[in-house]
Amino acid sequence: MNLQMFAQEKTEKATPRRRQKARERGQVFSSKELNSAIILITGLILFKIFYPFLIENTSSFFVEFLGNDTLITETFTLNEVYAYFYKAIVFMVKMIGPFVIGVVLTCLLVNYLQVGFVFSFEPISPKIERINPIEGFKRIFSKRSILELVKSLLKIIIIGYLVFSTIKSKIDVFPLMLDMDIKTSFYLVINIAIEVGIKASFALFALAIVDYFFQWREYETGLMMSKQDVKEEYKEVEGDPQIKSKVRQVQRQLARSRMMQDVSKADVVITNPTHFAVALMYKSDIHPAPILIAKGKDLLAMRIKELANEADIPIVENKVLARTLYASVDIGDAIPENLYNAVAQILAFVYSLKGRRF
Repeated sequence: MNLQMFAQEKTEKATPRRRQKARERGQVFSSKELNSAIILITGLILFKIFYPFLIENTSSFFVEFLGNDTLITETFTLNEVYAYFYKAIVFMVKMIGPFVIGVVLTCLLVNYLQVGFVFSFEPISPKIERINPIEGFKRIFSKRSILELVKSLLKIIIIGYLVFSTIKSKIDVFPLMLDMDIKTSFYLVINIAIEVGIKASFALFALAIVDYFFQWREYETGLMMSKQDVKEEYKEVEGDPQIKSKVRQVQRQLARSRMMQDVSKADVVITNPTHFAVALMYKSDIHPAPILIAKGKDLLAMRIKELANEADIPIVENKVLARTLYASVDIGDAIPENLYNAVAQILAFVYSLKGRRF
């Protein structure tokens, strides 16, 4: 059994970092089918609302344009050509503008709600595998391509059925059109076409909802990670644990070295006497309370006492106070108020030996 194969199996959900990197590459989840269906529905609804206005204004425009006698006379000047051309442009903007703006805004809104704002050139950047014929054949006969083919066939079947069923239900209306005027017949045909379009768009919307969940699952599967991927990402973000351990070790060594150098500045070293040692410094004009500048246990405590002896710093034995200071005060911090009295007595004793006043 190939255990390595199982080790690389993608069983872990995508981490936030992996999702962010995929987003930066332009690899975001978006259902084109859902976008198309919503845009189609919006377009048809807008057309149904505006088409009477479109027809009336189009009719009025052509009546005005074709009914103008100057068009067929020699008095039709270049300025009038410009004027009619301008009117035609304004007419087109008024007729098509609301429809186009509505569709474009819907398109932008749907895309924004799905993926937010994403800007990346990577999806359109040239890649060698895109011109590789073997990879091309793989894409053609891939699971995704087969699914797209099935969806296309379903669309054709759905739209074909809806067109057939709608026309069949209106079959009795068509003979009556012979007795209708052109305008009424035109409105009738437009309404039937809109009805077919809206039915088809809602059917495609239902298909898009199903496709949305399939694509979402496929997208999530594509982002999944193996356990090794998760470990590698952790190393990138947090750093290699071994390297971090070495860095912390070096930092401790440097801190210990600085601490040992500070022992020579101490006013007194309080010991356990063998297991703990703490070095205190007190400058009344600088510090409101004595400062712990070094502390150690066992071998480190012995080294602190050695340095204190070399620097001729008094060493005072107080088991309880030494243990308490070691456990409760960090290096560089002032001693707590509840220890002021005990420390003050020791400092007073030390200063009396040196002939200093406390």
